[in-house]
Amino acid sequence: MPPRKELSLILASIFLIPILSPSVVGEWSDDGWLTNLIGPERMENGDEFGCHGFEDIDTLEENWVIEACREYLVSHTNSSRWGKDPISFGITGDYVDNQTALALVNSGFLITGDMIQTAPEGLVAFSRNGGSLEKNSANMELLESAEEDSLVSIWWRARVDDIKVREDKDLMTWLEEQDVWFTTWGEWYFHEISSDAIEVNAQENKIIISNPKSSNAWDVPGSVSLQIEGNFIEVYDNEGEQFPDLSITERKLKHGWRTHENGALFTIMPGSSVEVTIDDMPDEFSFSPLLTFNDLHHAVTVVGHHTTNLFQWSSDFQESILTFTWLVERPSVEEINWSLPIIALSVLIAVPVVVKRIVEMDDLE
Repeated sequence: MPPRKELSLILASIFLIPILSPSVVGEWSDDGWLTNLIGPERMENGDEFGCHGFEDIDTLEENWVIEACREYLVSHTNSSRWGKDPISFGITGDYVDNQTALALVNSGFLITGDMIQTAPEGLVAFSRNGGSLEKNSANMELLESAEEDSLVSIWWRARVDDIKVREDKDLMTWLEEQDVWFTTWGEWYFHEISSDAIEVNAQENKIIISNPKSSNAWDVPGSVSLQIEGNFIEVYDNEGEQFPDLSITERKLKHGWRTHENGALFTIMPGSSVEVTIDDMPDEFSFSPLLTFNDLHHAVTVVGHHTTNLFQWSSDFQESILTFTWLVERPSVEEINWSLPIIALSVLIAVPVVVKRIVEMDDLE
């Protein structure tokens, strides 16, 4: 074979190796934004972190991802400002089979949702009922006529494969102007339990409102409305400090109190109490738990589905008052051909050697 033709074949074979070499696919990577800057900021905003499994894995078929996702999330962040452990898990589809439900409960999850209307025993289902935050995809009929004391869940996903989804800025602006409670799945769930546990008792000219310490996964405050005549003189907590005032415009859960036309409402942390002194204490009064914080009409949360990259999913909402329930999905490692660096080095070494050899053969002929 002529030397120059031999050189061409050798060089061609060297450069074809990267093309013909099989790719090596990794397993799972981590979303560092959960721990770093973005995660703490979202937590301060009142957001919740739940689970959505592992990317490209069907949770209903592979129940092992339920506990694995919980461990992944706990190793990166607390679930809420009210508690560490995640309690919300997104299931894609409209049903949860009994085996999956048992795996969820055994891993500490209490809430599931997406298109699910009902859930097996031990779980609460929150349906996607507000449409999507994607441009022109919201359920405006529901958003404009939501029932009192209801929770509206709006779906959000920032990317589908490599396509970036456009958020509806007009919808965001409209939502931010509404007198609604901005909350999360877990916060809504435990607020109701906490509100039902509040006790109210009279002592001479004082009212004692207490919220017993619970064994719930999260310490979420509860709210109660006190219907009573008379002037409120002072309100102190169980440590003798003045109980903080609550603005009528507050739309994110916090402890405090404010008066209303029939008395006052109180939002109290579990394991604490307040002492209310009233001028000219009446013989009768009544109270009732509140489903919505600050007696707002209804509640809204935006649910971030398949959240593989918190920065990408939340970057458009850094200045927004909206509160998100992030269903975190552990991302898979992108397909990488780890042999390429080795092949490139081999080519760098081999080409000069081959060229030198061909030149020597050429000289001999």
